[in-house]
Amino acid sequence: MQEVSNKIQFPDLEREILQFWREEQIFQKSIDQRPEDRPFIFYDGPPFATGLPHYGHLLAGTIKDVIPRYKTMRNFKVERRFGWDTHGLPVEYEVEQDLKLNGAEDIREFGVGNFNEACRSIVLRYTSEWRETVDRMARWVDFENDYKTMDRDFMESVWWVFKQLWDKGLIYEGVKVVPYSWRVATPLSNFEANLNYKDTQDPSVTLRFRMLDAENTYILAWTTTPWTLPSNMALCAGPKLEYVRLRLKETGERYLLVASRVETYFEEGSYEIEERMKGTELKGRRYEPLFDFAQKNKPSENAWKIYNDDYVSDESGTGLVHLACFGEDDVRIFNREGIPIFDPVNEEGNFQEDMDFLSGLNVIEANRPISQKLKEKGLMFRQETIEHSYPFCWRTDTPLIYKPISTWFVNVESFRERMVEHNRKVHWVPGHIRDGRFGKWLENARDWAISRNRFWGTPLPIWKNEEGETLCFGSVEELEKASGSKVPDLHKQHVDELVFEHQGKTYHRVTEVLDCWFESGSMPYGQQHYPFENKELFEANFPANFICEGLDQTRGWFYTLVVIAQALFDKPAFHNCVVNGLILAEDGKKMSKRLKNYPDPTKMLDQYGADAIRLYMLNSPAVRGEDLRFSEKGLIETTRTLLLPLWNALAFLTTYARIDGWEPTPENLEISRNNPLDLWILSKLVGLIDEVRTQMDLYDLNRSVAPFVGFIDLLTNWYIRRSRRRFWKAGQGSDKLEAYATLFQVLRNLSRVIAPFVPFIADGIHRTLKLKGDPESVHLALFPEKEGQMKQDPELEQRMDLVLSAVTMGRALRAKHQLKIRQPLQTITLITATPEAQRILEDLDELIIDELNVKSVEISRDEKDLVQLSAKANFKLLGRRMGKKMKAVSQAIAAMNPEQIRLYQQQGNVELEVEGEGIRFEIEEILIQRSQKEGLLVETDNLLTVALDTEITADLLKEGLAREFVNKVQNMRKEKNLDVMDRIVTRYHGSKALETSLETHSDFIRTETLTNTLSSESNLEGEDWDLNGEACRISIEKAA
Repeated sequence: MQEVSNKIQFPDLEREILQFWREEQIFQKSIDQRPEDRPFIFYDGPPFATGLPHYGHLLAGTIKDVIPRYKTMRNFKVERRFGWDTHGLPVEYEVEQDLKLNGAEDIREFGVGNFNEACRSIVLRYTSEWRETVDRMARWVDFENDYKTMDRDFMESVWWVFKQLWDKGLIYEGVKVVPYSWRVATPLSNFEANLNYKDTQDPSVTLRFRMLDAENTYILAWTTTPWTLPSNMALCAGPKLEYVRLRLKETGERYLLVASRVETYFEEGSYEIEERMKGTELKGRRYEPLFDFAQKNKPSENAWKIYNDDYVSDESGTGLVHLACFGEDDVRIFNREGIPIFDPVNEEGNFQEDMDFLSGLNVIEANRPISQKLKEKGLMFRQETIEHSYPFCWRTDTPLIYKPISTWFVNVESFRERMVEHNRKVHWVPGHIRDGRFGKWLENARDWAISRNRFWGTPLPIWKNEEGETLCFGSVEELEKASGSKVPDLHKQHVDELVFEHQGKTYHRVTEVLDCWFESGSMPYGQQHYPFENKELFEANFPANFICEGLDQTRGWFYTLVVIAQALFDKPAFHNCVVNGLILAEDGKKMSKRLKNYPDPTKMLDQYGADAIRLYMLNSPAVRGEDLRFSEKGLIETTRTLLLPLWNALAFLTTYARIDGWEPTPENLEISRNNPLDLWILSKLVGLIDEVRTQMDLYDLNRSVAPFVGFIDLLTNWYIRRSRRRFWKAGQGSDKLEAYATLFQVLRNLSRVIAPFVPFIADGIHRTLKLKGDPESVHLALFPEKEGQMKQDPELEQRMDLVLSAVTMGRALRAKHQLKIRQPLQTITLITATPEAQRILEDLDELIIDELNVKSVEISRDEKDLVQLSAKANFKLLGRRMGKKMKAVSQAIAAMNPEQIRLYQQQGNVELEVEGEGIRFEIEEILIQRSQKEGLLVETDNLLTVALDTEITADLLKEGLAREFVNKVQNMRKEKNLDVMDRIVTRYHGSKALETSLETHSDFIRTETLTNTLSSESNLEGEDWDLNGEACRISIEKAA
């Protein structure tokens, strides 16, 4: 067995193992060595390669690596294919910036073909950086066989998906008000609009609409989008709401608004209410338009009237709503009432040329001049600023507008209930996502706007003639047959030029491209070029076993996968979905390149390594779907408390095995175990294996990581600490051999348990401890099962838990009162009322003595000598029962004597006299309080009370100094890189008191530090130390 050093640099170890994986093709072997008839299907959501990977990618990528590694160790064949999302707004927007193009018109002038080729040239710009980071994070995925959404085969499968939906009558063209990004001149889907809400300040204006049927009378209506007012065509009142007409005393002006909002707009006493009416009574009344733009362009008898609709509420505004064509409800009412649509805003969000003072202005810029014009007309009643949450474009970060657009939709609402039904069978982690965030989104799913007025994407496979008749194509072959032309590429510049005759009519392709989310939702089919290739393979393995992405994808990729799978096959797209939370900066804000409020991932990898980053993220709220505030301190803590102690455990085993010549032969490993510590750690190991397997089978990473993190602590801070002297002692006694066999067995099995999570250190341990017949890498091994000598012993674990509890409480007392563990104390007293617990503590008292550095353990069932007991009424339980007697009851309980308190503790009830009446009090109605007596430190939990005697005698003080001296010498040995078995010569200089202490305990010092000669010298070159306030200079050198 090869010895390893405890002087470890994890990034160096990881680079060495990474090279080993590459040279030996370990990833490919992990697939090839698993049976063909046990496939595990994983879909990898495609990222954009136009930006570098960030911590959100690293977290999702880690989860995507952990599950497939684990399933591989459970003997499944897990192929993992990387993919790239290459189309869509992010790419187009970046190219527009690079080429200094401003909008769709500039792109058309530049040439759509030129523009798309420019897009193609940048989409894979950062693939090498992605690959390097993904590899460095120990994520195994197939880059050589990756898929790209811009490849013809992928796009052809997307066309096939579209054609299937077309043939089922699920695609339709219609005018709807949809979220619209004017910066890139394209509609967005409802779920895209939900991706980037921001708190923003907008104008809030209340307008006076002059009534035509009553003199000096105005309707008040409120809006936060003044730019929509030139398109006003009607007002709307709630039919069941109560409205008032009031008159201002000072001016005589009359106003109509909802009764419940009067006080918001008018001061008390400034008005009188003349009439109350229902909204139905306002219906049909006419008013004067604010502007004449709509009158000139869309004159109508039905416009500029008040209408009724139940969507109007009195929760905000005036209870009267201004209607224009930029709201979904507005257009619904227009269609119902025969009101024409007047939309003066062009595709780039600017007012058209015939809009007078608004001509060419962007809608956001137009708010101010519109408000100013209304003031000049005397129609502005109130002007304020409101702060509210508003949707911004998820790619350009500009505010969205809602706009009536002729676009293509998927009729999602027609199969919404089936999606909800199938979703109930999907296993979500965390579980609340199923019926919560995702389930509710499905329940309210709207028809999906899938066409975009853009250029770089999969073109809609629809050709239309002048009469509006359409043809839809689902394959390259179909299009080639209809057009009589070869189609080498399906992008817009290639297919738009295909014009053909069909039944005597000329067909041109419609201009739009597909939403890139439609493509990512089609990736299960596109990556396999289904159904044109791999038909049987795909159909045998659909739906996927597992997918994973961040919480934001509940309204993105998860949703589009579900919609398309439902529409195609009436099935869910996946069986298991893990949803991770978001990674924020340490201050809780979104990570920002501009603000530089997070550490560079590459630097963190170089400094701490991938295992530290992986374990830090996996052992955090992020795998429970909650947010993680990323902190470099978290990486430091993970390395210090988990990875380093684990590696040091391996170094400890290999170092002493080398010294003793111990090897993991079958004979040495089959030795019977008798030491309770060995039996205990092996029992804990069996429990760990079972627990991690159970939770990983449920895809619960949080509950999988926590057990092995706790196990590492028990192994390093309890088992090895308590077993060190077993390895140190001379000879080859059975107890020592049992310790070697146990620690070897534990580390070897632990390397397999942790392999999916921290793959580098796991392989480092495995390769060090590899037995004949073991695979060359831990990642080719199977998940561990119970071996010989490994059995679970719950009773032993309970016994050890009690001892650990006593030790933990004792340590806490020492830490709380600044009593160093190296300072011996005389006595620890353990109080427990349970006879079984008392017996366990007596059996294992040597462990407690050694761990807490005390001279003796006293165990008792009575705590009266340690603490003063007092009683207090539990007001929460007794208040309602006692009522007015509560004050007297409280006083009677507080007056309980020690005998009454002990009786209550033993029986669980007691009867007390309160105001001449006997009242019985049950368990928990009385709270027992403990306060420590002078000279004792006391800690209590449910089962155990621990007390430390803090008196330090002269002898204890001397021993404490000797132990401090040993600690400093051991530190100096490490600094000099001495071998653990090197003998040394130790010299020191200090006070007479210190010299006496060290002489008294010289045998102990020499044994602990492997010192041949220990001497006090007056003139000494050495290192200065403070030993509990005593100055001491120490010099050590290797003995000749």
